[in-house]
Amino acid sequence: MEYIKSKIRDIADFPQKGVIFKDLTTVFKDPRALHIIGWDLSQLYRDKGVTKVVGIESRGFIGGAILAFELGAGFVPVRKPGKLPADTVSATYDKEYGKDTIEIHRDAITEDDIVVIHDDVLATGGTMAAAYNLVKSMNPKKIYVNFIIELGALGGRGNLPAEADVTSLITY
Repeated sequence: MEYIKSKIRDIADFPQKGVIFKDLTTVFKDPRALHIIGWDLSQLYRDKGVTKVVGIESRGFIGGAILAFELGAGFVPVRKPGKLPADTVSATYDKEYGKDTIEIHRDAITEDDIVVIHDDVLATGGTMAAAYNLVKSMNPKKIYVNFIIELGALGGRGNLPAEADVTSLITY
């Protein structure tokens, strides 16, 4: 993980003054770092019977798609409103800088699925809590939650449902 940490770029005052943004685009463009992330993510869930990986727009699509490929699972996008073409269910939630809404296709998850919900960073947890509740409403067998980075000082893990099985590759 030290190699991955060395590739993360800190951006001061983004998206607003006082915030230090952990930029993973510098990790994603590095072939070795991307391979390490894909391998480490897949090892967490290799023997769990995962059938679907849900990736949260937009950076969660990157790690989520890699994880789905590595596990031989399907990939399901969670997107902002109006971006998915079929019938959706949605959730509105509070996040660090206001309110937001996400959607998932109504038929994306079945009761037979074992799901990993993936996003790049756990900050305050609002987006993941909303995604978790959307997936849970579809009654899958099991839900796992995963992040590449967790910003521990922001307490996001505490804002996720108590039953959420949460794993992060790197915690700051």
